[in-house]
Amino acid sequence: MFDATVAPAQNALDAAPAREPRAYEALVREIGEDAAREVRDVFWSETRARLQLFRTLSLAQHHARIAREAHSLKSTAGTFGYVGLAALALRLEKTAEGLGEAEFRALLDRMDAAYAAARAQEPQV
Repeated sequence: MFDATVAPAQNALDAAPAREPRAYEALVREIGEDAAREVRDVFWSETRARLQLFRTLSLAQHHARIAREAHSLKSTAGTFGYVGLAALALRLEKTAEGLGEAEFRALLDRMDAAYAAARAQEPQV
């Protein structure tokens, strides 16, 4: 029964696009192209650092911090339209306290892959 409950949610995450282009376009309309590009560059840098940080933290000792960092990542990824990464960050935020170490590491691997996929879909400007 547990597998049946998890499988649809897993499939939905796997089907999520790496990037929703209209989100960035909306940001450009709000703050302009130069400012949006600068903020996005900061997002990439901070996200890379945050993903590396997750791998240095002990889940058993730092689940609250991991959840807070995941919440921040979810919010910023959503702002830029990186829906796959935002969905995985939400999962980490909501489940950090109850995850086992192997599940945590597997989720981090998926987040790294979502980050790479989002970067690969990023338009070159």
